[in-house]
Amino acid sequence: MPGQLKEVRNRIKSVQSTQQITKAMKMVSAAKLRRAQDAIIQMRPYAQKLQEMLSNIVSNSDGSVNMKLAAERPVNKVLIILVTSDRGLCGGYNANLVKLAKQAIADKYSEQQSKGNVEVWGIGKKGTEAMMRAGFKTSEAYKDIFLQLSFENVQKAAAAAMDAFVKGEYDVVELVYSQFKNAATQEYKLERFLPIPKAVNSGATNASAKLSKKADFIFEPGKEELIAELMPKILNTQLFKAVLDANASEHGARMTAMDKASDNANELLRSLRISYNRARQAAITTELTEIVSGAAALNG
Repeated sequence: MPGQLKEVRNRIKSVQSTQQITKAMKMVSAAKLRRAQDAIIQMRPYAQKLQEMLSNIVSNSDGSVNMKLAAERPVNKVLIILVTSDRGLCGGYNANLVKLAKQAIADKYSEQQSKGNVEVWGIGKKGTEAMMRAGFKTSEAYKDIFLQLSFENVQKAAAAAMDAFVKGEYDVVELVYSQFKNAATQEYKLERFLPIPKAVNSGATNASAKLSKKADFIFEPGKEELIAELMPKILNTQLFKAVLDANASEHGARMTAMDKASDNANELLRSLRISYNRARQAAITTELTEIVSGAAALNG
């Protein structure tokens, strides 16, 4: 019985230590989430408007301008840019992103994958390692971007993808990342990065909305020169937005996971304390029984 009590005491101490760690990680993630959330909330409207403008330019182009980054061609070689995190302990965040990437390859590019023409660029160690273990052709060139998260470092990955697309090394570039909604919710997304998608008319009945979709832009200086300068900058911004989204999503997912872990530790502690009290009570009862029995034997 004393051995059982000691074992339960040790388990209680172990769970308490783990709970202290989960609470500390939750507080750290909450602090980081605030900064990451501010960054993506400020960035998102700007990036969305740029993307809308770029899609409009591509849609309204009459072919007079050579837009290499919007060139549609038969899909033989595919690049998937998978944005995950460097660290774990964030629930199913990384697993869901890897699952989405695998599902996209299976559903859309199974033929290309069978020929070995699908490559994955991982941004974040967890996704990169998971895709390598699964046997996918994976590049580690940009997996450490989160160690020094900056526009310049993300721009290198975007520029490399654009250069490879223009050279014909890839015919389509897809982006897999999580869009931040709030601390408890992330939306896992698969987006076309290259070729630049055209604006989709959602069937709006409003006449002004239809006109805005069809409206062309007045370019100053020349159209070709301006588009050649703007397109790479806007695409750099799109990838940076996706990485900022992923960064905020990671901290939100980790904060939620650590909060649940702390609650589970509380439940486990409650259960262990009940077990400990029962064992202690049983030990006391046994001792009392032995004392009474001994006294009765002496008196007898």
